[in-house]
Amino acid sequence: MTDEGTERVRAAVAGDVSAVRAVTDAAYRPYVERIGVVPRPMEADHAADVAGGKVFVTGEPVVGLVVVEVLADHLFLDSIAVHPDAHGTGVGRRLLHFVDAHARALGLDEIRLYTNAMMWENQKIYPKYGYEIVERRVDGPYDRIHYRRRLG
Repeated sequence: MTDEGTERVRAAVAGDVSAVRAVTDAAYRPYVERIGVVPRPMEADHAADVAGGKVFVTGEPVVGLVVVEVLADHLFLDSIAVHPDAHGTGVGRRLLHFVDAHARALGLDEIRLYTNAMMWENQKIYPKYGYEIVERRVDGPYDRIHYRRRLG
């Protein structure tokens, strides 16, 4: 791993699709048994998301990524994935800071996301970065906790 400060976050390109799929699968696979269903990011159309400009990656090779969607009044953080081999190296922090900067650059002052209630690790991480719980809602087979972060 290179030093956190020297790794940039860049828009994913078509050649990154297999790495996006691999990192997403590696990051979310441990949750399949715990939550009893395949996490939605594992079933995403990664090629379409990359082509749509929604995916941003970091690392060479890719070790982390975010999938975002620009909406009228906020940036939706659809997925954040860090390869397990890169846990604890600052990749997630770099990606979350990127999402903040990206939202600001787009003139948006709020970021929203949700996580499965059974992914309790995330419930410890997001509040540390200024995310507050908005609601808990069951969507089909997914029990989700919805968060928002207001940028000031």
